[in-house]
Amino acid sequence: MVTSSLSSDPRSGTAGADRAGGVQSVERAFQLLEALAEAGGVSTLSDLATASGLPMPTIHRLVRTLVQQGYVRQDTARRYTLGPRLIRLGETAGRLLGSWARPFLAELMEATGETANLAVLEAGEVVYVGQVPSRHSMRMFTEVGRRVQPHCTAVGKVLLAQLPPGEALATLGNGPLPAHTVHTVTSPRELLPQFVTARDVGYAVDDQEQEIGVRCIAVVVPGAPTPTALSISGPEARVRLLETRAGARALIPQMQGIAERLGEALRSSAAE
Repeated sequence: MVTSSLSSDPRSGTAGADRAGGVQSVERAFQLLEALAEAGGVSTLSDLATASGLPMPTIHRLVRTLVQQGYVRQDTARRYTLGPRLIRLGETAGRLLGSWARPFLAELMEATGETANLAVLEAGEVVYVGQVPSRHSMRMFTEVGRRVQPHCTAVGKVLLAQLPPGEALATLGNGPLPAHTVHTVTSPRELLPQFVTARDVGYAVDDQEQEIGVRCIAVVVPGAPTPTALSISGPEARVRLLETRAGARALIPQMQGIAERLGEALRSSAAE
């Protein structure tokens, strides 16, 4: 709870309340946390001032409060990083998002017969926050909360495809990237054409790039408060059969329709 940075507003009798009924200093504190996250989790006060447009005295006061509360940490080089206290909040929010989205994941699983996954892009990694397993005895399972690199996953690629090329490359790093199988693309620049294709066709594929014998297909959840994707995953031969039987022209719109409804539900929830 950010309390020590709240300033009294003599005109309204409340602590920095704005015209919309919010508390300005709290909004600014979250603005700084978002700016830190956008910067990869590490930033200086001057960088935060440039990114947020806030006055330096305001930034200094808010950051000091966030440090005291454990939501921001100052390192020995006088840079500021996201603090460890945010981990618990993020993990809890991720679990709740996965639970809240479960009906949509169940619908996707029933429609395709394969394991349905929900994942977000966080600090350059893919985090799986929800899953409904396939009913098949041979099925794919990814532990909720697991973090993986985005270059070898369908969810990671479809989310990186939404970024400008320079930002996508910065997220991947200078490379080379780890090869999990013989099919993994390890050059960041060789992945860029895949991102272009994913934007054009509306989905991305992991064809045995993270694990031999596994094929995944992912679409973006439009309008989600954080970059989010839905995917199906299963044995490579069975997913290919699904694509052939349903036809990509039918399968992808079906997945996108579920993703769009999930995005609408998330937006409605955030507006309440």
